[in-house]
Amino acid sequence: MGVILAPDNGDATSPDASWSWTWFGHFRRALAAAEGIDLDSMVGFGGDRSWDTVETRLSPLLSHSDDAWELTAAECAQLLPRLSEIISRWHVAPSEDLQAYAVRGHELIAVVRVCIHQDVPLMVF
Repeated sequence: MGVILAPDNGDATSPDASWSWTWFGHFRRALAAAEGIDLDSMVGFGGDRSWDTVETRLSPLLSHSDDAWELTAAECAQLLPRLSEIISRWHVAPSEDLQAYAVRGHELIAVVRVCIHQDVPLMVF
């Protein structure tokens, strides 16, 4: 079973991004690390550190545990600049893992852009 991130627009031709839950977890841990956050120490991920104690534009994407949830178009707009910046750095990183995350990250960026443009939520299921 995996995770799919897609615009909630009823259009089957819209882009989506899909991962295994494990791979998505690794992707989010890498995003959190890029922000100086140990995801495993956070509430919802086995830790007791509150999300109120961290400052990152990626909070809407990082702060949910692994079950179905959604991001509003406004939350997508909030996280897009920082997500794009990190993914761009990963694309040229010496780490093969980060380069692989960058490929999937570009798929996620495409989904986020559709959500912003169409003012629809990003569904994670």
